[in-house]
Amino acid sequence: MNKYKNLYGRAKKHILSGNMLLSKNPEMILPKGWPTYFSKSKNIYVWDLKGKKYIDMMCLVGQSIIGYANNNLDRYVFSNAQKGIMTSLNCPEEVLLAEKILKLHPWAGMTKFARSGGEANALAIRIARAATGREHIAISGYHGWHDWYLSVNIKNKNNLSKFLFPGLNPYGVPKSLSNTCHAFQSNNLTSLKKIIKKFRLAAICMEVARNKLPDKKMLYEIRKLANKNKIILIFDECTSGFRRNNGGLHMTTGVNPDLAMFGKALGNGYAISCVIGKEKIMKKAQRCFMSSTFWTERIGFLAALKNLEILEKKRPFKKIISNGKYLNKSLISLANKYKLLIKINGIEAITSFIFLSKKHFEYKTFISQEMLKKGFLASNIIFLNIYHSKKVIDKYISALDPIFKKIKSFEDGLPIKKYLKSPVCKSGFKRIND
Repeated sequence: MNKYKNLYGRAKKHILSGNMLLSKNPEMILPKGWPTYFSKSKNIYVWDLKGKKYIDMMCLVGQSIIGYANNNLDRYVFSNAQKGIMTSLNCPEEVLLAEKILKLHPWAGMTKFARSGGEANALAIRIARAATGREHIAISGYHGWHDWYLSVNIKNKNNLSKFLFPGLNPYGVPKSLSNTCHAFQSNNLTSLKKIIKKFRLAAICMEVARNKLPDKKMLYEIRKLANKNKIILIFDECTSGFRRNNGGLHMTTGVNPDLAMFGKALGNGYAISCVIGKEKIMKKAQRCFMSSTFWTERIGFLAALKNLEILEKKRPFKKIISNGKYLNKSLISLANKYKLLIKINGIEAITSFIFLSKKHFEYKTFISQEMLKKGFLASNIIFLNIYHSKKVIDKYISALDPIFKKIKSFEDGLPIKKYLKSPVCKSGFKRIND
């Protein structure tokens, strides 16, 4: 028996939801047609279990700025990991990494490390509540899967629709948490003021940017509101951190938070995340119980230390931004060529596009299906790393050209169902393993 035969079918039988990350679930991209599993990777290339090589335009979900299996990084991690990764004593690298990341952010005085972005967000919320003695949180953006965040949808399952997906049901979240977390749009100061007026907030937790560059004026006004009402301002930089500059995206705005979280690109694919914060606030949470065995393992610290060293020396941000702008212009030009209406979102290093059509998800599925044939792992979102050169982008656009041409014919009335070899991709957080 081939040990990989019907692997995803077996996964759905034995693994809750089929896999660990929703964004990597094949039913979110190309149901019944996606390779799903990889055998190896390098730079921007991924090989499936049959040995077929793909150019990965998705690099899900933004964790690898310096590319998959980076030689310098991996050599450093592997050689040091051979000395042991966990013992009864702590590894010295956690101190070295704390000093390094705090040096990048002079406004902060202390840190706490974890292994995932969701954990880092949960830590920040615990710290803010402990430091203020308050319970209520205002949120804007995506902050993980934990109860405190999903409780926003208990009274209305569409409260998170503008940040995640429509109709996200908070199954398993205690109803007693209802009305402790409140959503607002980052460009709507009035809605935040209403929340502040109604509730004594412990924190305002928000992404600095997701679909566009930060609104400096708005961040400044939110900072003023937080100061005036003695609310802890938290910036979630798990996605945006280290993708446009060496540190947090907030450093480009002149507005500092009280707490900030980093993940994903911090370790270039190795599991490491952190909360950094002002010393006075962090020390107030000293009595909190926040502890985990695997927060102490050495590999994440080793990877982050070496990755930050590489980022500091190579400073790949300018290249990624330049190539992101080139990609956006190329996508717009291609859409205009076939008179297709698309909307570009992102901060250059993270680009996405949507079709302004009721058939958007059909087109998204069709793109993944057809690009797969041409040797690309592609959807409608692109996380760039240093190996996505203009030459690679030209190759991607060239492969996409006849697909956009076909989509134009679908817009003009040709039935797309005859050309889809797969069910349409899922559009949101739903039960997807029925």
